[in-house]
Amino acid sequence: MQDGARAVVVDPVQAALAALVAPGSTVIDVGGGSGTRAVPLARQGCVVTVVDSSIDALAILRRRAAEAGVADRVHAVQADADRLAGVVPQGQADLVVCHHLLEQVDDLPSTLSSLAAALRPGGRLSLLVPGLLSAVLGQALAGRAGEARAMLADPAGRWGPRDPLRRRFDIAGISADLAAAGLEVDQVTGLGVVSGLLSGRSTQASDGDLAALEQELAVHEPLRRIAGDLHVLARKPVPSNPDPAPSP
Repeated sequence: MQDGARAVVVDPVQAALAALVAPGSTVIDVGGGSGTRAVPLARQGCVVTVVDSSIDALAILRRRAAEAGVADRVHAVQADADRLAGVVPQGQADLVVCHHLLEQVDDLPSTLSSLAAALRPGGRLSLLVPGLLSAVLGQALAGRAGEARAMLADPAGRWGPRDPLRRRFDIAGISADLAAAGLEVDQVTGLGVVSGLLSGRSTQASDGDLAALEQELAVHEPLRRIAGDLHVLARKPVPSNPDPAPSP
């Protein structure tokens, strides 16, 4: 690489989403706000409905979609996640995206059931949730061992009543939550295994070097478990065909 050149860092989440869809796919982005995920998917040929409670974020979404030339493939709906069943068709989505939302919802089982209901059989769900173990390590490295211990002991992974998040997740926990909603986990990758721990600390690694390391750690067992975010891909099972009735 020439001096001054910078490696192109690929967004692993967007790349994963792009691999799940094709032109004409129906996508629902719950909490998708200003269209960070929706607009690239629309440019790929998908029809995307973004459900978000923020009027301002949806206004930015509409502007981005227009500037990208995909306004006809992006639909904005103002609603909370717990009203999903009333604002989007049920059982038709090829992909449902729900990133950085589950940690704040009031009723996690109900929200997951609503996401599952929007999917067609065989459809995929993409979740991005904050990792519990990374947060525990972050507290410990910051000298807050008491908070780290509290997070480990708390069923929701919180350090106390003033914690800004309602919950954090580990792989076993989110897998069990999805199974209860009738979904099967296909893949869990870790995002920011070391980046969060390096925050505020000097490093000699270039952006490209760190990105390459993170790509390897994303699927490394057990290090993916301590990632700052967990990217979970799940599938709605296709019902098995019942055995044909015997001939009379």
